[in-house]
Amino acid sequence: MSTCSTASRVLDEPLAGTAATARTWLLLEQPGPWGAKALTSSHLDSALGRALEAAAKGTGVRIALIRRPGRHADCGTPAARQVYAAHTVPGKVWLHSATTRDPRELLDLDFAALGRGEVQSFDSALGARPHTGDPLALVCTNGKRDRCCALLGRPLAAELAASGVEGVWEVTHLGGHRFSPTLLVLPYGYAYGRAEAHAVKEVLHGAQEGRIVVEGCRGSSAWERPGQAAELAVRSQARVEAAEALTVVRTEGAAPRWEVTVAHVDGRRWRVVVAQGASAPPRPESCGTSILGAPARMDVVEVREVVRTTALAS
Repeated sequence: MSTCSTASRVLDEPLAGTAATARTWLLLEQPGPWGAKALTSSHLDSALGRALEAAAKGTGVRIALIRRPGRHADCGTPAARQVYAAHTVPGKVWLHSATTRDPRELLDLDFAALGRGEVQSFDSALGARPHTGDPLALVCTNGKRDRCCALLGRPLAAELAASGVEGVWEVTHLGGHRFSPTLLVLPYGYAYGRAEAHAVKEVLHGAQEGRIVVEGCRGSSAWERPGQAAELAVRSQARVEAAEALTVVRTEGAAPRWEVTVAHVDGRRWRVVVAQGASAPPRPESCGTSILGAPARMDVVEVREVVRTTALAS
């Protein structure tokens, strides 16, 4: 078990409930090399990176840098950079795109509004428009955070791009190095782990049609981790494919046990009991440390459909 991803795969660590959490993603193109904390250790001005981090803190917006797959030698400052913003909460999902010649324009954004799913400040500040292309496939490739992301993520991104898949970008950090290669699919915000090119193509085909593929899914970034696991469990049990059909409407309890209420747009509801456990035996959670750990896992204990009172009365 030479890497954290090898250990996780061999030990069959579950993927559900491990996605990064963000209601809104803000993505800025930044070519060249990335450091471990890319916003402040890349060819992006570090003062700007710190200011963006501060502006996004506590708003539900997560900022990441993106670049096209391929070689990443220093080729100077790009004339124009691609920028995306995506809101992932069902019923309010959107993905808008823009270009900018000055990334400092991002400081004009209303981050609190972006986190609430309001797109107006993004559109007005950057002249953004709704994204009309294929879904985005963001593959984590930042080897400075964990070597698995580079060793496994970069070949996946390159293979997808070479095979003609549109919307493929390398991204700085999605969390869960041990599930490499990892990717995030926008606009819907579902993350995947241990990804292979043929499976990614099916995931993207599904997203293009407004369907969510559950196999290999880590969860939706719109929800906290108990909600991610609960929503995926309902999708599997009730065979719900529609991307925006399910919403986590309530999470009660605290670690290590929660009761999550998941609602369908057609009025159905489920109560899902999720328990936090510890993955055993101890294994490396990242290649960046020699310390063995027992990563938290979200185990779905029960999925129960709630019978509505009106149905009983009739």
